[in-house]
Amino acid sequence: MNVFYNIISNKWVQRAFWSVLVVLLGLLIYRLTTGFLNSKEKKDSKILSSKKNKTFIRMLKSVIGTTLAILVVLTVLQIFGVNVTSMLAGVGIASIVIGFALQDALKDIIRGFEIVSDSYYEIGDVIKYGNNVGQVLSITLRTTKIQDINTMNIVSIANRNIDQVEIVSGYVYIPVTLPYDVKIDKADSVMKEIVKKLEKHENVTSAIYQGISDLTNSSRNHQIYITCDPINQLQIRRDALRIIIETLEKNHISIAHTQLDIHTSK
Repeated sequence: MNVFYNIISNKWVQRAFWSVLVVLLGLLIYRLTTGFLNSKEKKDSKILSSKKNKTFIRMLKSVIGTTLAILVVLTVLQIFGVNVTSMLAGVGIASIVIGFALQDALKDIIRGFEIVSDSYYEIGDVIKYGNNVGQVLSITLRTTKIQDINTMNIVSIANRNIDQVEIVSGYVYIPVTLPYDVKIDKADSVMKEIVKKLEKHENVTSAIYQGISDLTNSSRNHQIYITCDPINQLQIRRDALRIIIETLEKNHISIAHTQLDIHTSK
């Protein structure tokens, strides 16, 4: 009995016990709050759009997780006798040095809030960063994660680099170059046939023939305008080009190409 009493009376055992309790309490609070937010994420918000709702909730979960982690660490330090108040006061003196060391992290956090508040982009949007084009999977305090639609790799973007990010639209413009010897009525008829085929594509929202967009030395450019989900944009372009070639071949029309005439003197 005395052994048990000595164990529970030991200050290090007590500190370990309360530390474990604080950690478990922090995890419980995190699970409850994120569980509640996850349930809200699955429902459509009357105030926020579906994408904005998901973006805001996932950012909020990141903030909650970071805040709880800091509180748990500070509480555990206090339990083990560290004077947290003095330590925090000392942070004011060291903040200049730390600020220089963590300025990029602070920029990421500030820009992270700007992304959500100003709706730079949202969960589900397709964005371009450098050579990477992908759908936004998550936005945290420091990074934005996208899945590249070409390689399926997960790419992390520091939030401070949002100025280099472009939002990819769901518009596809395809010029079809036809030789001048194809009569205009015939060209219009073939282009309308191409549009009808494109409209039947399961991932095409709409397809419109916009007429002649340019006249060059060797051809006329007839333009087609397609709308689709940005995530399908590259595949739609590939499918559209195939449909165009097949339709032109069916109508015995060749795509115009630049011809070079060489004259030689004897």
